[in-house]
Amino acid sequence: MDGATEQVQRARTGKDSTITRQPAPWHKPAVLGALMLAALTFNTAENLPVGLLELISDDLRVSLSAVGLLVTGYGVTVAVASVPITHVVRAVPRRHVLTGLLAALVVSSLVAALAPSYWLLLGARLLTAFAQALFWAVMGPVAVGLFAPEVRGRVVGALSVAGSLALVLGVPAGTWLGRQSTWQVPIAMLAALGLVSLVTIAVLLPTSRPEEEPAAYATGPDVRRFGTVLAAGALSAAGAFTGYTYIVTFLGDVSGFSPHAVSALFVVFGVACLAGVSITGVFLDRFPQSALATAVATQAVGMLGLYAFGAHPVAAVVFLALMGGALGPVFMATQNAMLHCAPGRTDIAFAANSGAYNAGIAAGAALGGLV
Repeated sequence: MDGATEQVQRARTGKDSTITRQPAPWHKPAVLGALMLAALTFNTAENLPVGLLELISDDLRVSLSAVGLLVTGYGVTVAVASVPITHVVRAVPRRHVLTGLLAALVVSSLVAALAPSYWLLLGARLLTAFAQALFWAVMGPVAVGLFAPEVRGRVVGALSVAGSLALVLGVPAGTWLGRQSTWQVPIAMLAALGLVSLVTIAVLLPTSRPEEEPAAYATGPDVRRFGTVLAAGALSAAGAFTGYTYIVTFLGDVSGFSPHAVSALFVVFGVACLAGVSITGVFLDRFPQSALATAVATQAVGMLGLYAFGAHPVAAVVFLALMGGALGPVFMATQNAMLHCAPGRTDIAFAANSGAYNAGIAAGAALGGLV
C-alpha cells in the first residue's frame, strides 16, 4: 500500500489517533459558506477593473490599456505562482494558510482603494493575485474534506457557483456602485467581505496538519489521467478566451447588436455560466468522468455555432448561452477530477490545474489578438 492510499484509508476509518478532530456538524456549512464568500470575493477582485476601466483611467490619468494590465497581470501572476507557492506552504496547517490569505486579500484591497497612483494600485493587485493563486489550491481540499466522499462533487459545485456569481452579481454590482460613487468604494467593499470570511474561518476551522486531512490525497492516483485533465483544461481555456476576449466586437460587428444589447448579452452569458455550474454540480458525483467531456463538447458546439451562424442574432444568443454554460463547468470538472486522479497531494494538483487553466486564459487572449 502506498503512502497516499494509506493516508486516505486512515482518514476514512479514523484509526490514526494523530488525526485532528473534525469541526462540529453545524460548523461545516458555516465554513463552507465562508469559503464560498471568499471565492466570490477573489473572483470579483480579479475581474472588477473591467467594469471600472474608464473610471480608473480618468482618475489616475493612465491609458485604458494600462488599466487592462491590472487584469492581465493578475491572471499571469496566478498562472505562474500557483504551484511554487503551494509547494512552499505544503506543511503549514490549512487554517493558518487560509487566514493568512484572507488577511492578504483584506489588506491589498484596502491599499488598492487608497492608492494615489497607478503603480501602487498595480502592486496591491499583484498581492491579491498571489493570495488567489494559493487560495484556489488550498480551498478545494479543505472544503471537500469537511463532507462525506459521496457528496464532494456537490461541494465543488457549490464553490464553483460562488465563483461564477462574481460575473453575474459581483462585477455588475461593483461596477454600478463605482459609477454611483467612486471606483475606490467597491474595492473597499471587497475588503469588508474578505474580513467576514477571515473571521469565520479563523474561529471555526480546526488546526490540522495538511497531510492528515480527509481529502489530502486522491481516491485513485493516475499520472496519465492527471496529465490529460491538465491539458484538456488548458486547451479549453485557451479556446474559450481566444473568442471571449473579443466577444464584444464579434457581437457588434458580426451579429449586429447595439452596444446596449451587447451589455444585456453579457448578463445572459453570466446567467448561463451560473446555470451550467449549478446543473453540473448535481451530476458531478454520479458521472465524474463524463462531466469534463460534456462541458468541453458543449463549449465546442457553442463556439462553432457562433462561427457558422453568428450573423443571425437569434442563433448568436443561443450559441453564446451554450458557450457561457460550458465555461464554468470546464474548470469545475477539472478541479473535481483532481480529487480522483492527483498523483500526489490534492492541493498541489489543484494548484497545477489552476495554473494550467490561467495559462490557457492568457494564451487564448494573446492568440485572439494575433488572429
